[in-house]
Amino acid sequence: MIENKDIIGNSTENWKNINENESEFNLLNSKISEKRELIYQGGGPIAIQKQHDKQRMTCRERIKYLLDSGEELFEIGTFAAYDMYKEYGNIASGGVVTGIGRIKNKECMIIANDATVKAGAYFEITLKKTLRAQEIAYKNNLPIIYLVDSAGVFLPLQDHVFPDENHFGKIFYNNAKISSKGITQIASVMGPCVAGGAYLPVMCDKYVIVEGASMFLAGPALVKAAIGQEIDQDTLGGANTHSSISGIADYHEKDDISAIDRIRTIIENINIDQNNIFNKKEDFISPRFKIRELNYLFNPKKLTTYDILEIIARIVDDSSFYEYKKNYGKTLVCGNASIGGIKVGIVANQKMHIKTNNSGIQLGGVIYSDSADKAARFVMNCNQDKIPILFIHDVNGFMVGKDAEWGGIAKDGAKLVNAVSNSVVPKISLVIGGSYGAGNYAMSGRSYNPNFLFSWPTAKIAVMGADQAAKTLTSIKTAKMSNLSEEKADEIYNAIKKDYEDQSDSRYGAARLWVDEIIFPNETRDKLSYALEVISNIEDISKPNYGVLQV
Repeated sequence: MIENKDIIGNSTENWKNINENESEFNLLNSKISEKRELIYQGGGPIAIQKQHDKQRMTCRERIKYLLDSGEELFEIGTFAAYDMYKEYGNIASGGVVTGIGRIKNKECMIIANDATVKAGAYFEITLKKTLRAQEIAYKNNLPIIYLVDSAGVFLPLQDHVFPDENHFGKIFYNNAKISSKGITQIASVMGPCVAGGAYLPVMCDKYVIVEGASMFLAGPALVKAAIGQEIDQDTLGGANTHSSISGIADYHEKDDISAIDRIRTIIENINIDQNNIFNKKEDFISPRFKIRELNYLFNPKKLTTYDILEIIARIVDDSSFYEYKKNYGKTLVCGNASIGGIKVGIVANQKMHIKTNNSGIQLGGVIYSDSADKAARFVMNCNQDKIPILFIHDVNGFMVGKDAEWGGIAKDGAKLVNAVSNSVVPKISLVIGGSYGAGNYAMSGRSYNPNFLFSWPTAKIAVMGADQAAKTLTSIKTAKMSNLSEEKADEIYNAIKKDYEDQSDSRYGAARLWVDEIIFPNETRDKLSYALEVISNIEDISKPNYGVLQV
């Protein structure tokens, strides 16, 4: 038997500071777990009890019942709105739960208002999250289930929600576009559905309404103020009205359970295309190393070097990875592998410092001209070969200084950005460490429309590192201040650094949906494998066109 020469990775025997690294990782992971459990409680026990008193399930209870037995929600945006609206209370998950789950053995996107959080009202981040869920469904041809239970726009912040390009109206615009693409949309109105929000269920293919729920463009109080008519809520827009008089609703169900059963029946009776555009090898082999070892490869609190191949070895099938241009442009590692039986190209930042042929040193995590040039060509190869790309970020940015500028770093960086921008194969990004400046762009950050974007708790996303930013801003701020004591200068520096550290924290980015979800290192392979199965449902891959490339 011929030995596979592409096996990568080593045992942990020679890894440094394992106990310290694991301790710091576990502490960070525990903090994320604790916050996540609080988020799962929505508006809290009192709000949950009020929902139950109305004989209604909470949104997470509805989702659990909707999914096939034993299936879990592949949640998107758990940390949305985290610490963003403190003056208005806890807006857990942005007041809407979104994710992909299996219903009647079909993958579906679920968008469920959380009525325990401000009565399911829409904040700006609620809209952003809803639009992101619609975008994922549209890209990956997923049916969408809307579980509607919302009081509509959060009126104190209506100017953040109503008039702009990606505000409330974009949901209905997307409804129309998704429908025109032939993607099934099912809405179940299970509580209030008012004002502009009333268009959502009407623009779906199938509309279920539950007894006690209501839908209207204007509620009783507004109707009386506008035209002087007095009418109660149920008569105006209740389940009986819309199933027997207006004829808008397709199905009238007695309660949440019946409505969810109806949704499952509808899904079962639809022929939903499942493209499986990427061939999956069913008899794939698991990695040769334990996934939990990712928790102690490096220290999340310190700037440390590590070999990115050790991470790749614990994610890819059989720890097999054949590297592209292995001896050239070494600060970016490029190569081919499979995850869960699906072929992928991988572009990852190497954090080891590299000795060059001319006895120089290239810093780990920095993109140089040669590595940018290599990665651009590799991205093009993946498009030619029609395989999805996984970007693994731990990047400080592009190299700076005279040698870099004279060597054409801007030209080579632009080539990589062009290749990533015009890539037509699906892209998945995973941020495991820093993702700074233009390095974020080159590695397919949020602006470059990856199909999914995940981060570890260790991720830091910002224009630059906290230390560099604090030194730069302190220098600017103190330049105009005379007789400044060293203590005062340190105070200014520390305050700026803390702000940058807070703003580059993984939860800060996840709150603003800069990433789709924070995942733990030991979840990485399973999450990536599932994401690859989802993106396999895209319709086709068009021919790439890269336009003008700097050479």
